[in-house]
Amino acid sequence: MNTAALNGLDLLATAVVVVDDKQAVLYMNPAAENLFEASNTHVSGLTLERLFGDNAVLASAISYAHANNCSYTEHELEFAVNGRLRLNLACTVSPTERGSAAGGTLLEFRQIDQQLRVEREARLLEQSQAHRELIRNLAHEIKNPLGGIRGAAQLLDRELERPALHEYTQVIIKESDRLQSLMDRLLTPHRLPLPGPVNIHEVLERVRSVILAEFPGIIVRRDYDTSMPVLTGDREQLIQVVLNITRNAAQAIKSVGKEGGDNSASGEIRLKTRIARQVTLARRRFRHAVQVEISDNGPGIPEIMRSRVFQPLISGREGGSGLGLTIAHNFVTQHHGAITFESAPGKTCFTLLLPVQDDPRATRNTER
Repeated sequence: MNTAALNGLDLLATAVVVVDDKQAVLYMNPAAENLFEASNTHVSGLTLERLFGDNAVLASAISYAHANNCSYTEHELEFAVNGRLRLNLACTVSPTERGSAAGGTLLEFRQIDQQLRVEREARLLEQSQAHRELIRNLAHEIKNPLGGIRGAAQLLDRELERPALHEYTQVIIKESDRLQSLMDRLLTPHRLPLPGPVNIHEVLERVRSVILAEFPGIIVRRDYDTSMPVLTGDREQLIQVVLNITRNAAQAIKSVGKEGGDNSASGEIRLKTRIARQVTLARRRFRHAVQVEISDNGPGIPEIMRSRVFQPLISGREGGSGLGLTIAHNFVTQHHGAITFESAPGKTCFTLLLPVQDDPRATRNTER
């Protein structure tokens, strides 16, 4: 392959390795460097056997592709890179010189777990859209009779002569107001983002101050990468995302304290930022993304709920509306990002990935 063709491979989101007729590495694109944790300069000239060990399945796939002058995909391959990094990959093998059994070879690698994650995100997105539409329709249907119930309760309250009976009409009015607020929250997430420059640390600091004021005794630690790039997004929506997740964590910690008879429950929440490189979000490849981790030492999410935490009206807390994580997921999706979590007793961590749009005018954030 000529130099221009090799340079064109730099732009691919998938990992590509080009080898010569002796299966020595000629070129490795940036995605492959990131995947195999090796630089093109250091691996150039190394044989595939030296790089990946004796991999009979890969060798067979290369032989088949050249013998039949076609591309061939092996869907499950296990690699041990330099004897230390173990990866499960799919690999497409393509001869670079058609009709030549001794020609070079282009190897395109894809992480199996990444492929599954992309498919899972697509399913979650479809489910989320279906849930939003259902909830939106229900909310509209509920709001009208709810207003009538409240209005009738107010009229009845004015006509009652016995003061003791006012207590019952006030219950109706207050519960109607609570349901009205719930319906408004169900409909709010459908507002489109209002994009602008966002310093993610300003978002986290805003949330931190709210949590410290609302939950005395809970420690909120910070682990910030101060060289984070500026995001383009809706600042208020991102604040709501982080606040919903962090407040859930604080409430979980507080619930443990109540069960133990300690109303001033202490616990720890950690806010961590890092830069993620070469990530695929919403089926697009981004050079950089902002990674935010929100972790706590609370009781964890019950296993039975873990597959449904982003669905509306699902809550493991008494009195919870089950909307906080649904709204967070909707807002992150609108920003073309991803939200995932891992949970076990004593450690729950939600991870946000928000893409950084390539903009040469973007400046760098500094912690305030």
